Amino acid sequence: MQEKLKKFWPKGMPYSIDYPVVPVGEIIKGSANRFGDHTAIIYQGVEYSYRYFYKEALKFANALHLNGIGKGDVVSIHMPNCPQYVVAYYGIMLSGATFSPVNPLLPPKDLAYQLNDCSAKAVVTWKQFSESIAKVINETNLHLVLVTDDNELNDNKSVEITNRDESWQSFMLFKDKGEERELQIEFNPKEDLAHLAYTGGTTGPSKGVMIPHFNVVANTLQFTVWGNGHLPKVTADGLVLEPIDESLTGGVDEYLTLLGDDRLIQLAPWFHAMGTIGYLSKPFLSGTTLILHQRFDPGLYLKEAEKYRVTQIGGAPSMFVALTRHPDFERRDLSSVKKLTSGSAPLHMELIRILQKRFPDAIVTESYGLTEVTMGVTSNPSFKSGIRKVGTVGIPVFDTEIKIVNPEGSDEPLQPGEEGEICCRGPQIMKGYLNKPEETAAVLKDGWLRTGDIGVIDEDGYLAIVDRKKDMLIYKGYNVFPRELEEHMFKHPAVANVSVIGKPDYEAGEIPKAFVVLKDGSAATEQELMDFVNEQVIFYKKIREVEFLDELPLSGAGKVLKRELRKREEQPSVK
Repeated sequence: MQEKLKKFWPKGMPYSIDYPVVPVGEIIKGSANRFGDHTAIIYQGVEYSYRYFYKEALKFANALHLNGIGKGDVVSIHMPNCPQYVVAYYGIMLSGATFSPVNPLLPPKDLAYQLNDCSAKAVVTWKQFSESIAKVINETNLHLVLVTDDNELNDNKSVEITNRDESWQSFMLFKDKGEERELQIEFNPKEDLAHLAYTGGTTGPSKGVMIPHFNVVANTLQFTVWGNGHLPKVTADGLVLEPIDESLTGGVDEYLTLLGDDRLIQLAPWFHAMGTIGYLSKPFLSGTTLILHQRFDPGLYLKEAEKYRVTQIGGAPSMFVALTRHPDFERRDLSSVKKLTSGSAPLHMELIRILQKRFPDAIVTESYGLTEVTMGVTSNPSFKSGIRKVGTVGIPVFDTEIKIVNPEGSDEPLQPGEEGEICCRGPQIMKGYLNKPEETAAVLKDGWLRTGDIGVIDEDGYLAIVDRKKDMLIYKGYNVFPRELEEHMFKHPAVANVSVIGKPDYEAGEIPKAFVVLKDGSAATEQELMDFVNEQVIFYKKIREVEFLDELPLSGAGKVLKRELRKREEQPSVK
């Protein structure tokens, strides 16, 4: 570990963790035994305990085995967030099979591609989205389709399946055929795949990212213990966390909440890496209560944040933008909030300042990661006296290295302050891309992953994200990074959200174009916004066009879909 990072390190924590080599199922087992009847999830006003989820997951794991599904098989989950998702996910983990998450809104072509690419043998789907499976099932190797909905959960009433063959079954009836007992499975956690997650496909076909059990456990621990002053311990009752001496860590005065006390509204989709690790495995390991929402309604979010006295608000930047725009943001009693966490994409600095003003006593942290690193590699310090630098995504978490290299050159690290491609190394780095050795070799070398993101490390070791390498545009031979222009634009008082792309241009190659969402009740002209930004940048970075939108197109993970914006500009303009 670099010496300069020690003064910014989580208080009282060691510089390295002894990661237990255990399968992911040890998380739910440990939580059930540690937290028992403590509420794990509140969904539509009903509370579900940690013990409930472990028992139900055991049933599902045994039911899978009864149907010949286990190690070496892939089971996809094609659902929005719901309690059944938790049962299915941990049931898959306990069965030894591999979990492959699928965005339930994928169009048929992409859905068929992913199910085939991962060789899914079974899929768990939500009734509302099951027609998508029906449209592509004959193009896949699916042997089993399990369908569920709210009625199976709330009324104990199985889903009615009509006009389907025997491969279609009710999730509830299927699960209840399994025994509530532990399976004896020989795991090799460093080799056996827990997740087969797919990249967002923002620049091409999605790739299957191979994540072993060890990676999931390691990355969950890296981010959990980073923020709560505990260390892992493996017992006969599963994986648990044990506190470090409070005289060293500062206890609750530094880490703000006790184990089992956190409450947060869960919106991050579990089909995304940030959701699966940051908002399922991590909260389950630490005994957090999740108030589960299937869709984002800013007004309802703020109402329930007040009602349930949430201690944490976490999600993608687009969520924070919407919350700060809502009239209830200032009116609701949010004094219980102690932590604000963001990932998926960088927060604009002006937005961070708005959050800091609204929550002066809360810790605002940004983290950085991608699917290929299980979830994350850096974070700002999460203890109260830690130094959090606005505009950065923090320092490398436990046992993780970061370096900046020339995007088109050697692997030698650049000097602090120099922009380049972010590379990282640690126990959370993927095994590789499924059946894509050439693509794997292009990004993995000697344990180092080339992320495709452009960043800069300062003298203290803090990382700032400049942009995606693939998002960079070239104006008359000059490299222009859209994020810089977005940061400037976001400071305009009328701007609620903005995304900049390179628009094809006959003479310049590409010109910077901004797509802008205005705040409710605010007004601004295209020229006003261009002048506002262009007065602050060198000539070749100037925004040449502005287009107003009601909303920016977003992925399920809350990232702006720049490919959708680029589609609007496919034909070069000729002047």
